[in-house]
Amino acid sequence: MEYFVTGATGFLGGHLVEQLVEDGHEVVALARTPARADDLRELGATVVEGDVTDRDSMREPMRGTDGVFHVAAVYRLGVADPSGMRAVNVEGTRNVLELVDELDVPRAVYTSTLAVNSDTRGRVVDESYRFRGEHLSAYDRTKAEAHDVAAELAAEGVPVVTVMPGAIYGPGDTSQLGDLWRDYLRGDLPVVPRGSAYCFGHVEDTARAHVLAMERGDPGEEYIVAGHPMTLVEALGVAEELTGIPAPRAVSPAWFRLGARVTGLLGRVVDLPAEYRPEALRVLGGVTYLGANDRAREELGVEHRPFDVGFAETLAALAGEVGVDVTVERPG
Repeated sequence: MEYFVTGATGFLGGHLVEQLVEDGHEVVALARTPARADDLRELGATVVEGDVTDRDSMREPMRGTDGVFHVAAVYRLGVADPSGMRAVNVEGTRNVLELVDELDVPRAVYTSTLAVNSDTRGRVVDESYRFRGEHLSAYDRTKAEAHDVAAELAAEGVPVVTVMPGAIYGPGDTSQLGDLWRDYLRGDLPVVPRGSAYCFGHVEDTARAHVLAMERGDPGEEYIVAGHPMTLVEALGVAEELTGIPAPRAVSPAWFRLGARVTGLLGRVVDLPAEYRPEALRVLGGVTYLGANDRAREELGVEHRPFDVGFAETLAALAGEVGVDVTVERPG
């Protein structure tokens, strides 16, 4: 099979390309800056220049392929101007999936997120759940819009399967979650909020879930492919057991919500770093992004490794990256 992949230079997309090539498939990887995609060429992928916001740049590379993986998205909390995020997350999704329809590509897998459901307030929801309210961040909001675009096009007959990962972790994580783990290892994370919870999935398992969705998913359907539900306090407790580095002190999420209000006022006169802007603090303020992966396990065969096993590998890699000399215990 020959697959077209957007977001191939990203954390998840790179692992997806690697697995597709290892499975014997040909991969056409879209890159805004092909000169920075040598790692994809080394894997055996064909790298083409293009951008999801430029429909014409994707048309010929996508033509004749057997399937499309649309992974590309802008994920960042605390951005000053979300217009670029909307251009990629919403309009980029429309461009990719309408091209799938125009070119008669047999199947597409679209990467949504549990964040479209915003704060589930402790509930572990399934694919039938629909959030109605104000989202916590521009990322949540734009991905929810994109999710709706995919659903609308699927209803019109575009053969798209939607997958919804949770919090993705693993060696080499370039996201703000990866930065949080790095801060912990360096001792630069003094406190964390109680109650904040996510579904943690190793990047390799999440990439494999995409492959399974392409092979086994039903067009028009949605699958939560998130990993293990766990509070941030619990995850860092596991980290302490693995590394011996003390976990940060757990505090009331009200402090983060208060901080969001204070920085909202400060932001009117001072240009704050992204991690201290209101929406970044709101997303840490005791919120839960939780979803049940039962359907994906039963219908697609999605599996997630034990969290402590995957996290040990991740922490060992990140410790080496930031120069922290620590022995990470390997479970089992």
